[in-house]
Amino acid sequence: MTRPTPPDPPFVVAGRTLASRLIVGTGKYRTNAEMVASIRESGAEMVTVAVRRVDLDRTREEGILHHLSPREFFLLPNTAGCYTADDAVRYARLGRAAGLSEWVKLEVIGDRRTLLPDTAATLEAARRLVGEGFRVMAYTNDDLVMALRLEDAGCVAVMPLASPIGSGLGVVNPYYIREIKRRLAVPVIVDAGVGTASDACVTMEQGVDGVLMNTAIAAAADPVGMARAMRRAVIAGRDAFLAGRMPSREIAVPSSPTTGMLDSDPP
Repeated sequence: MTRPTPPDPPFVVAGRTLASRLIVGTGKYRTNAEMVASIRESGAEMVTVAVRRVDLDRTREEGILHHLSPREFFLLPNTAGCYTADDAVRYARLGRAAGLSEWVKLEVIGDRRTLLPDTAATLEAARRLVGEGFRVMAYTNDDLVMALRLEDAGCVAVMPLASPIGSGLGVVNPYYIREIKRRLAVPVIVDAGVGTASDACVTMEQGVDGVLMNTAIAAAADPVGMARAMRRAVIAGRDAFLAGRMPSREIAVPSSPTTGMLDSDPP
């Protein structure tokens, strides 16, 4: 008897329900019009904004905030470009003071070449920001121990990388991503390294709650077309996870029964 696919629970982060499990960024687009069209095509509701890199004055037409209505998108300030806990805390406060929100995607980079996170500084900044009332979604590596510590610090979501920022390598260590998801109670959102739609699908097949991407869409030859592909891939990957994949085997198994055939069994 076929086991029906279980219903998909809603995607909820800190009490906020999101219809889309895809979160997108706003950097690297060739034009603001292309950015808005791509974000709309992606179906994403939550959109990240780098506080350190954008003009926080919404009245200036050349700035991206002028084109992103908070009535249409939930704007998530992030601390991209910060290399110390102090800087990350400072820019999180700036984003809140500028009227973005008390939410923050916390990012503290530890290495300029690989852009891998400084997890010790991230944990320090997370504790400080949580203590100040921020709802912290923390970008980190695929280290289970650090993910557990960030959850214990009060982060409302933990965001392990699939692979280095902007690399497009996809999920390098799917086992660690699955283990983080199995062990944490807060949402697990994979952030960084997705390069194309198949990467997004594989990421969601690990059972994570969502995926965040920027470069994969913005740097595509056709960002709007890639945004559409990513929207579909995230849905497909989630559906596949819920449906439950067949077991992997190292030998062939016939897809049709071999008993009761009209001719004789093969030698």
